[in-house]
Amino acid sequence: MADIFYPLQWIADKLTYEVFGIAPATHLAASVNFIIYDVLKIFVLLSVMIFAISYLRTYITPEKTRKVLGGKKGLRYHLIASLIGTVSPFCSCSSVPLFIGFVEAGVPLGVTFSFLITSPLVNEAAVAVLWATLGLKATAIYVVSGIVLGVFGGYVIGFLKLEKYVEEFVYKIKVGKQASEQEKMTVKERAETAFEGVKDIVGRVWIYVIIGVSIGGIFHGYAPEGILEKYAGKGNLLAVPIAVLVGVPLYSNVMGMIPIMESLIGKGLPIGTSLAFLMSVTAVSLPEMVILKKVLKKELIAIFVSIVGLSIIFTGYMFNILL
Repeated sequence: MADIFYPLQWIADKLTYEVFGIAPATHLAASVNFIIYDVLKIFVLLSVMIFAISYLRTYITPEKTRKVLGGKKGLRYHLIASLIGTVSPFCSCSSVPLFIGFVEAGVPLGVTFSFLITSPLVNEAAVAVLWATLGLKATAIYVVSGIVLGVFGGYVIGFLKLEKYVEEFVYKIKVGKQASEQEKMTVKERAETAFEGVKDIVGRVWIYVIIGVSIGGIFHGYAPEGILEKYAGKGNLLAVPIAVLVGVPLYSNVMGMIPIMESLIGKGLPIGTSLAFLMSVTAVSLPEMVILKKVLKKELIAIFVSIVGLSIIFTGYMFNILL
């Protein structure tokens, strides 16, 4: 099967060995070649995927989402909420207004959480970087795991009937319907919006990508083979929960973490442990919990973090066994 990224590898080889004149089969050459190739590949995939998802988003408005999910219960609506979450613009700063809007529209609490769990976890930027660094198989595993995690976490929260742990003022807020200009957009306008999305996201994450790839490149070139397998391999049963415990309070841009994880996996860190760490950083980050504290009582936040954290640990163990 042809390698669609071969031209990028060719460029990386040319720059490393001919332009920079670095001798092959050296630690420095391995690091530099890794950094150039990964940076090129990540930015190509990042741009293409963000454009595609941003274009699709012009058809998906918060109002439409609330109409689809409002007052609906059942496992399939948790799945629908999670699927919508994968293509919805989401960051921790928007978690509160989204939560209020969903609750006001009558979306069940559990279904709302299915959306809130999956949306930051499976975002196009992280998926693009994962694909560029770890390959399509690992990316597919991550996406499916994120959706399943959203469905399961939201379903459990809904089953436990935890509405009493939502701040009372949330139920009293009336969010007016917003007229959506997106439905009237032309193809050109949608494309322009998608292009702006590319500029916005790439403009915000490029430095994290370069820093992450650089750190990963140094580790790739100089760290001994199998060093992590020795200390954090599948035989270490505490590796996955420790990775999650480290990831939950960590305030880090996931774009920079993924290239580092690529190098760690190359040196022996199991993929399940790696994905568990990434999920914990993304799904239950401390900054998001601080923001959600505005609308959720501490009991619900604790239950939410526990359910998602334990689910991530289980996912990590499962993939360490299967892969």
